[in-house]
This record gives sequence, structure tokens and C-alpha cells, in this order.
Amino acid sequence: MSSRSGIGYDSHRFAEGRELILGGVEVEGAERGLDGHSDADALTHATIDALLGAAGLGDIGLHFPDTDERWRDADSIALLREVVRMVGDAGWTVGNVDATVICEAPKLGAYRERMRDTLAAALGTAPDAVNVKFTTNERMGPIGRGEGIAALATAALAPIDGRAKDR
Repeated sequence: MSSRSGIGYDSHRFAEGRELILGGVEVEGAERGLDGHSDADALTHATIDALLGAAGLGDIGLHFPDTDERWRDADSIALLREVVRMVGDAGWTVGNVDATVICEAPKLGAYRERMRDTLAAALGTAPDAVNVKFTTNERMGPIGRGEGIAALATAALAPIDGRAKDR
């Protein structure tokens, strides 16, 4: 069986009184965090959806619905570790993840390595199998007006010793 790829997307509005968490890393000095049922880590949520999509296992809302109080204020890195376990149980291993965070502010370049390393540890991969990029929306639309943050991620999975299940 050959490898598979998946894509994930997530976005959250800014909210006062919350920490800004992206890729499992707190962005220090951020004026606002993101609004969501969990910690609203858009980068990690997009990564989760990319993995689930590649494995044919649905999406984040199926496994961790925002209608379930168990997931209120959940640590998204812990959710990512659970998804990696699920993907492994389905016979797949993570090959790589490539992700882009889209926002006008704050500037995130100083956090790139920490985000990459945190995601790689949760994914069970080497840091060089994870790439994190940042871009703006050129002041267009809600993201461009500074109303929130969006993230895109792709993931590649490889079969584990013939255990991968076709879905």
C-alpha cells in the first residue's frame, strides 16, 4: 500500500482574556488569544485534521466535538497525541507535516522552532519532518482585518508493515 496525504484547515476568532496558543506554544505578550471550546490552537487543530483525513478517520469534530464538555479547555497537543495513536492503530505512521499559519499579527517567526519541536514530539517524528510557515492575508477579509487566525496543514502517512487498513 502506498503513502497517503491529507489536508486540514482551522480558524478561530480572537478573544480577550485568553492565552494565544499555536503549535502547543504560548505566544508571550500576545494581546489576545483565540476563542474556542478547547485551547483554540488553530495550528494543532489543522494538523489533527490533516492526519485524520490522510488516515480516512473523519475530522476533529467527529472525535472531539465542541458539544462535549470533556473537551472544554482541552490541551490540543494532548489531542494530537491521541490522534497519532489512532492513526497508528489504523496501521499508519506520520511521514511529515507541512503547515502555514495565516495572521496579520502578532509576528510569529521567533516561535517557529519551538512550534516545530513541540509538534514533532507529539507526532513522534524528527523535527525536520515538520515545517511551520507564517504568512499574512494582505489585509483582506476577516483574517486580514485582524479578527482571528487561520491555519492550513498537510500530512503524509506511510503504512506500518502492511498493517494499514484501506477505508
